[in-house]
Amino acid sequence: MRESVDDFADHLARVRNRSAHTVRAYVTDVVSLLDHAVRMGCVDLAELDLTVLRSWLAKQRTMGAARTSLARRAASARTFSAWAHRSGLLPADVAAPLASPKAHRELPTVLRADQAAALMAAPGRAAAPPNATDRTAAPPQAADLPAAGQDEPVLLRDRVLLELLYGTGIRISEACGLDVADVDHGRRVVRVLGKGGRERAVPYGVPAQRALDVWLSRGRPALAGPGSGSALLLGARGGRLNPTTARRIVAGYAERAGLPRTSPHGLRHSAATHLLEGGADLRAVQELLGHSSLASTQIYTHVSVERLRAAYRQAHPRA
Repeated sequence: MRESVDDFADHLARVRNRSAHTVRAYVTDVVSLLDHAVRMGCVDLAELDLTVLRSWLAKQRTMGAARTSLARRAASARTFSAWAHRSGLLPADVAAPLASPKAHRELPTVLRADQAAALMAAPGRAAAPPNATDRTAAPPQAADLPAAGQDEPVLLRDRVLLELLYGTGIRISEACGLDVADVDHGRRVVRVLGKGGRERAVPYGVPAQRALDVWLSRGRPALAGPGSGSALLLGARGGRLNPTTARRIVAGYAERAGLPRTSPHGLRHSAATHLLEGGADLRAVQELLGHSSLASTQIYTHVSVERLRAAYRQAHPRA
């Protein structure tokens, strides 16, 4: 069974082009499943059946696994079963009928347009000398933010990071993975390598272009060093900006600006919501976000109360 797990991991990485994080999660689930199968008396992979699969999920549920975790583990089992059947290791795709609980998805905080604008301007405010109150009330994330009077390049980097995240709706991993050559200044688009190695071109607006121009002319050259390579966004020490640090930067500026708790994912969701509220087609938003199916976009975005009210007032005879 160990050999089959290794082959499955190789299939996910090489054939399905899954990320290292996804491969690790799926392999962990499959190892847990096969350990449970052995405890139930299975001596060979071919003895795996639906009863064992359901028993494994039931045990996970009794151990307190969340609905999202159960849904992912069921998906791991279905993917493994389908692969094992195609590879001749299972006589049938035993996990095909395996049901999984519908994962409950909590939508992140969505900023209003004016709040998003305030966040975009936050790096500029950070450059102003703070008063005594500001100094004593610095948020925990402030360690990742430039202090007043700190080198201008860091502020320029933070501004372009925020403008790109909100202006394009790309994922934080995609933003940190951008190279200088991925920016097409003439067409105002960035070339993004998304999940599954899928490439897409995402447009950005004039504010992001201005932030990029200043960053590339004055900010990046000042931070660049031997380890910078072709990375577009750099950390304070000159290496490629780390997604974890970028998340703390976004959260810190949001708190400093007095906004609700905000993450890069929240900015992505805000961008999609504002596009829909502005009349963008759902298919266009799907393409911009890099979702493989429209269902993902429908779950990821939501229609604001204001838009529902406007539609009601326009269409309902008793409005």
